[in-house]
Amino acid sequence: MPEPMALPGVFITGTDTEIGKTAVTAALLRDYAARGVDAVGMKPIAAGADETPDGWRNEDALALQAASMPGVAYEDINPWCLPLPIAPEFAARSAGVTLSWPPVRDAYARLRAGAQRVLVEGAGGWRLPLSAGAEMPDWVEAAGWPVVLVVGMRLGCLNHALLSAESIARRAPLLGWIANTLPPVQRRLEENLDCLRARMPVPCLGQLGCGQQRLATNLLDDALFCFARESSHRIQSAADSMERICPEPRRGTLPESI
Repeated sequence: MPEPMALPGVFITGTDTEIGKTAVTAALLRDYAARGVDAVGMKPIAAGADETPDGWRNEDALALQAASMPGVAYEDINPWCLPLPIAPEFAARSAGVTLSWPPVRDAYARLRAGAQRVLVEGAGGWRLPLSAGAEMPDWVEAAGWPVVLVVGMRLGCLNHALLSAESIARRAPLLGWIANTLPPVQRRLEENLDCLRARMPVPCLGQLGCGQQRLATNLLDDALFCFARESSHRIQSAADSMERICPEPRRGTLPESI
């Protein structure tokens, strides 16, 4: 059955580095596959790679490729693959390149043409510097991706989650958050989860980690369809408003006044 509207990609960011963005993204991709939905993961920037006969390959990007629909080129999943496992801006400088948006934009377009869902995993946290004048939110805003925040459940997560959500909302739509429980399991885990459920401006879309697997794509899709529908209405409303304010002149006539 065809879907009622075209859905944008979803950008998956985190409260920090090494908090489980790849694990969450791969789990969502596997759930899509189990539902018969063609889905692909993308990691626009990966810092830290091994040299192979096929070129530089990053472990996280390979994990996304393995969880994605078959037949997708690695270069489209990971257009910027940097050898050194350091901050991407510095890794790019060491590799003699400048991170730029067009290769990511073009790779995403190819992925989007062949898949029903594209999950785009960020690097590090939300405000990742890319160059002297750019950050990852610039790319997210340019693409129009709504965002899902992965919260690493550990000491400090309340502050990190609330600050990240506040920052994201200034630049992009925030669909929801996903809790990833990190070892060792933090004290008062359930109280921390309840605190975030009460204070975050968007719903919890699932939980993963330390033997917990309450993560499925149905809640993500609900939020994504709602976003797409509201976006479509906003665009149409804006177009209608412009038509009322600036009606097209009738052919063969001139405006009565200028």
